[in-house]
Amino acid sequence: MASIPPVCDFGWKAIDAELPGTDGKTHRIFDHTGSNGLLVVFICNHCPYVKAIADKLVRDAKDLQAMGIGVVAVNSNDSVSHPEDSFDNMVKFAEANGFTFPYLHDEGQSVAKSYDAVCTPDFYGCNSDLELQYRGRLDASRAQAGVSDAPRDLYNAMKQVAETGRGPQDQVASMGCSIKWKAA
Repeated sequence: MASIPPVCDFGWKAIDAELPGTDGKTHRIFDHTGSNGLLVVFICNHCPYVKAIADKLVRDAKDLQAMGIGVVAVNSNDSVSHPEDSFDNMVKFAEANGFTFPYLHDEGQSVAKSYDAVCTPDFYGCNSDLELQYRGRLDASRAQAGVSDAPRDLYNAMKQVAETGRGPQDQVASMGCSIKWKAA
């Protein structure tokens, strides 16, 4: 069953954390902030919604990075209940999809909780002051890839953030698999 996060809480301040990346290094999220902002994306390896947009996410990340928007992806899923989301499989997923951004492992799930992440994918687009300006979808894709020339909601919103510091007022929420929380 698909989960849908709330739309943007404009001005909410992003939260920093230090997490291991698939590149073998430890990363601070804020260290990846670009001159025009930061995009934090909650994804995982098994979700059909993520798989459907992986190539477009890589395309948009490259274009946003060229615009001064830093990008990091975070996997917070419980890999005990969902072994496909293990760190070793994250390494394979990042390599197979040609990620140009750090793919970070939130094993303790504290980052997902601090962001109130709901699903994969869940996008947090922040301006250069690390204030939330976009929490919408990548494009109209769902569990299957949308048409290749679909309007680029995420890209267009973050381009606006890079140029003005503000995201669009009208945003369509992302949709995806729920975060797989650890048993209490």
